[in-house]
Amino acid sequence: MHAGFCEIPTKKKKKKQQQEEATKKNEENTKLKIEGRKLNKNPVEGFSAGLIEDNDLYRWEVLIIGPPDTQYEGGVFKAHLTFPKDYPLRPPKMKFITDIWHPNVDKNGDVCISILHEPGEDKYGYEKPEERWLPIHTVETIMISVISMLADPNGDSPANVDAAKEWREDRHGAFKRKVARCVRKSQETAFDMH
Repeated sequence: MHAGFCEIPTKKKKKKQQQEEATKKNEENTKLKIEGRKLNKNPVEGFSAGLIEDNDLYRWEVLIIGPPDTQYEGGVFKAHLTFPKDYPLRPPKMKFITDIWHPNVDKNGDVCISILHEPGEDKYGYEKPEERWLPIHTVETIMISVISMLADPNGDSPANVDAAKEWREDRHGAFKRKVARCVRKSQETAFDMH
């Protein structure tokens, strides 16, 4: 039986390994670069997106226009998308910077929707794997899902239990007033530079 063999990397192998890692990193960055160029060239109604800082491809800022005929109409909500280094194999995290009162956005702004959940089986059995993150998703499909979430909250799986309770029990009273306050505040602060 073979006792084991440790391969000592040679300079040539190390160089090849470094080149493969650099190529992999460039390939990972390529999808985000392409998505950014596509969104700049062909903007999608309802949101705009771009890098927070030119030298950081993994942190984006998005402005979401509150969908028409919803309680969020007229709002301009700022959020950040933070992409993992292994994007698109894993989903980005999304956090609203603008205050927003919504059942699927926790009180610190983190967005909780299926499309942003890690790929694979849901340990709670609530979501099907195809509802969760898939590498075919893009910034555009994420934003369309978030806009849809604003129009039609999922009260069965809330990130903000208080907002979900109000949405279920007093949608046209307390919930509507809090959302209206967020919309007004979002309009006042939409283009602040911080």
